[in-house]
Amino acid sequence: MAVPKKKVSKSRGRKRRTHQKVSVPTYTTCPECKETKLPHAACLACGVYRGRSVIRQSVAQSEE
Repeated sequence: MAVPKKKVSKSRGRKRRTHQKVSVPTYTTCPECKETKLPHAACLACGVYRGRSVIRQSVAQSEE
């Protein structure tokens, strides 16, 4: 089993971990309803992806 010969300082360990952070997801605007959505995904508000309706929305939701 590998054992470190010397203690790794806090700053050295934190420098090594600087690239392991979680990035904030990017959002785009739906061209149909102008709601924010994830890129390359169907819009959750209107159900449209690349100009086609791919998710059926309930009647009550579409009347609003």
